[in-house]
Amino acid sequence: MNSASAAASTATAANAVIESDLQIAGDILAVQHLLQPAREHPATVAEFAGLARSIAEDRAGWEHLVQYDATTRWYHRLRTGPGYEVWLLSWVPGQGSGHHGHGASSGVLTVLDGELTEHSARGPLALGPGSQRVFAPGYAHEVVNDTLDGAVSLHVYFPGLTEMPMHSCSPAREERVPA
Repeated sequence: MNSASAAASTATAANAVIESDLQIAGDILAVQHLLQPAREHPATVAEFAGLARSIAEDRAGWEHLVQYDATTRWYHRLRTGPGYEVWLLSWVPGQGSGHHGHGASSGVLTVLDGELTEHSARGPLALGPGSQRVFAPGYAHEVVNDTLDGAVSLHVYFPGLTEMPMHSCSPAREERVPA
């Protein structure tokens, strides 16, 4: 290798970006070795996803609490911990959340029963029992029960949810903002 090739190789190596497993995989839930079992006081996204999975598996701990309300989405705060809260929600056919964000909170959405559809900038995504979605602050979506059966979901927010700003545009329609 001549000196010009060596210099180019060194420059390329200096500009190389080191990517984490999450950046490479794109979705932490697709990388099984990153998923962590539930801890008493979760601190990482993987641990919060593990907390949601452990609560989901304990059907006897939440199933008797579920109620369905035809006029509004039913919800029940199931648990709180240092820096997080867990909510149980039910959805009758046709109910939706509206297009919204979560303020400064990150979250894990887990479908417990039935099927929900998440609408985001990426398009619609059908979520069946056991499906999980992880999101960071600034993420906006709409969740809808598009089926003819009821659905139940679990939501872990960290830090606890203090705001849920509603957005006026629908993720199903592309909206252009003038530059």
